[in-house]
Amino acid sequence: MLDYAAFPEQRQNKIRQLLREQGRVICTILARNMQVSEHTIRRDLNELAQEGVCRRVHGGAVSMLDELGSFEQRIEQNQAEKIKIAQACSLLIKQGACVFIDTGSTNLEIARNLPAHIAFTVVTNSPAIAIESMKRPLCEVILIGGKLNREIGASIDTSAVNQIAHIHFDQCFIGGCALDPQMGVTIFDYEEAELKKTLIERSNQVIMGVTADKLPGVARYTIANCDQISILVMDKNLNSNIVELFAETSLKIAMTD
Repeated sequence: MLDYAAFPEQRQNKIRQLLREQGRVICTILARNMQVSEHTIRRDLNELAQEGVCRRVHGGAVSMLDELGSFEQRIEQNQAEKIKIAQACSLLIKQGACVFIDTGSTNLEIARNLPAHIAFTVVTNSPAIAIESMKRPLCEVILIGGKLNREIGASIDTSAVNQIAHIHFDQCFIGGCALDPQMGVTIFDYEEAELKKTLIERSNQVIMGVTADKLPGVARYTIANCDQISILVMDKNLNSNIVELFAETSLKIAMTD
């Protein structure tokens, strides 16, 4: 076994690897496995946090995710997983509900899989989601206006926030860049974060379909704690250790078929 006490660079490289693979590390476990003190591990984590590799949390650290690219780029990523999550999410939509579908590539798949046999209203700030929703003959569609952000694929400016602030939503499918049991739902764009916070405040039920690449992890701006999410929808093939992390929270978890 490598003497991690004598080789701090290799020790930090191992922590980087664990963060990439697991999304989260715990000080006590790292110290025991590497046979160094918890003080040494905390110092390593502080240095990695300063580099932007991770974010310190109580008892350890969570991976600081990279930005995933533009809306158009993300549409092509993890397509099979997103479709399964979208199909599970569509089963949660209620007859007669006013449903907000937030921008995002997973939420675009939800729009493509909306139920055709029930009547409900879709409100969205994404033109792509609005177009897909209009293919359901019983679905009324309301498009929130404002300046379109090309990278995000939706209106997120103050005009959009003001329109949302006057609507009560029965259900909201929220998008996020990362999710962690302690840090909650986080994203990279400040303006979008303010809109999402308003959405959550205006919604009776908040549902989040999330792919494995966002779990667990942290982006820059917090939009919600885990207890503000009503239902978390994940792929049934997700690593069991990650599922257990979220099972310890107050979140209701729904898995794909």
